[in-house]
Amino acid sequence: MTDVNTWISDTVKGNDVVLFMKGTPTFPQCGFSGQVVQILDYLGVPYQGVNVLEADELRQGIKEYSNWPTIPQLYVKGEFVGGCDIIREMFQAGELQSHLKDNGISVREAV
Repeated sequence: MTDVNTWISDTVKGNDVVLFMKGTPTFPQCGFSGQVVQILDYLGVPYQGVNVLEADELRQGIKEYSNWPTIPQLYVKGEFVGGCDIIREMFQAGELQSHLKDNGISVREAV
């Protein structure tokens, strides 16, 4: 990885929804990452998962990039939305769904 901040910035800006997480969307390697994956999957939101366990500089770099100490981190349209607790609270209040829709991202409606 050449410059980790440039790579993170390009990834965040190049994808509508990005989840920096421990593990992958199909195999989360921490409970918090798993919760956010479940929420995004439930909503049917297409997203890019980035496994921060693949490189120490990536794991540290994303914390510095967002000025947020924990992982997972969710980005929507280049903007940091939050970590697991914030995403879970926004989802339960319906705010996450609204935020995604406001940014032009389709969300599966709850039945």
